Amino acid sequence: MHIILTANNMQRIWLIFAQSVTACLGLLFVLRLFYPQLLNTSQEPIVIQQMQPTPDNNVYTIGSYSAAAKKAMPAVVNIFTSSQKTTVNPHQQYKDDPLFRHFFGDQLDDEEEQPENSLGSGVIVSEQGLILTNDHVVASADEIEILLSDGRKLSAQVVGTDPETDLAVIKVDAEKLPSITFAATEKLDVGDVVLAIGNPFGVGQTVTQGIVSALGRNHLGINTFENFIQTDASINPGNSGGALIDAEGNLVGINSAIYSRSGGSMGIGFAIPASLAKQVMEQIAVNGSVTRGWIGIEAQDVTPELAESFKLSKVQGSLIAGVLRESPADYAGIKSGDILLAINNREVTDSSSMLNIIAVLKPNEKAVLTIIRQGSEMKVTVLIGKRPKPAIAKR
Repeated sequence: MHIILTANNMQRIWLIFAQSVTACLGLLFVLRLFYPQLLNTSQEPIVIQQMQPTPDNNVYTIGSYSAAAKKAMPAVVNIFTSSQKTTVNPHQQYKDDPLFRHFFGDQLDDEEEQPENSLGSGVIVSEQGLILTNDHVVASADEIEILLSDGRKLSAQVVGTDPETDLAVIKVDAEKLPSITFAATEKLDVGDVVLAIGNPFGVGQTVTQGIVSALGRNHLGINTFENFIQTDASINPGNSGGALIDAEGNLVGINSAIYSRSGGSMGIGFAIPASLAKQVMEQIAVNGSVTRGWIGIEAQDVTPELAESFKLSKVQGSLIAGVLRESPADYAGIKSGDILLAINNREVTDSSSMLNIIAVLKPNEKAVLTIIRQGSEMKVTVLIGKRPKPAIAKR
């Protein structure tokens, strides 16, 4: 059978071919426009998980401590102090020499006063204007000025200080100030999130975040009475006296010191527990000073070697190394070489705990001391005295 292609047949076949190609191209265009993933075989589509907004339209509330910071920041103030430092002119010995005075007469003043400025932080603890800070922030200040979070500047006066805990209370003449809320410090634990609020290096109020690294730090040689909270929240010069708060914005400590080889934060900061700060603050606010118990002994920690020497069953207590003459301990018959095990049935673990236990006792009250003398355990009653004020070093 022979097929004869005429001109009409060729035209018809070409028309069908052209229409088919046009239809296919149109189909490809539609698919490319509305379903591009069907034609993209080179890679898988990228899927992004978008966090949905919360009901209050704040998408950043998860993992944020802004609520705690906003609660506490108004109660944290910046403290600026100034003092006059007097210096003696090194050329004073030549003041009567006419020739020397002719050339250097203007430099022969007896003394020169040069102002010294420093800064720190503080925490408002009452609406009546009481502010808690570090003693070393205000100790040598002639003038104290605070800057509130609302921008107001007010002059402050020292109510009282306690150098042995490095705490001080100052007061401003203002009412209805935003005050901090104290946390239950006994609930604080290692690993808890904390925020440090203060004025580092004078840059302005700053919040840093970290955790509680350790509790009950002592034997640091910073204060007489030490029971520090250790934290890795950044604490720098100017943070002293500022607030250490928990994740709910409650005060857990007063930032006091750092361990540093450079002068800046190295992740080891120390804060005075809020419970201790509250005790000191209340005594200062009422009496202007802090009264502590005292019995007049010098003690040292019992080491394994000492425990073996004194034939103790375990390493415990404090070795009484000295007794002050005519002190409560002397009158009670306490002797050097005694091992102090307990005070009013409260166990003494080391010299630091002994000091803290005695300090909270009230003067003129009796306390029962459990001691070991020459291998025998015995109890001695001591009339508690008042701890003398520490000598103030000349600055």
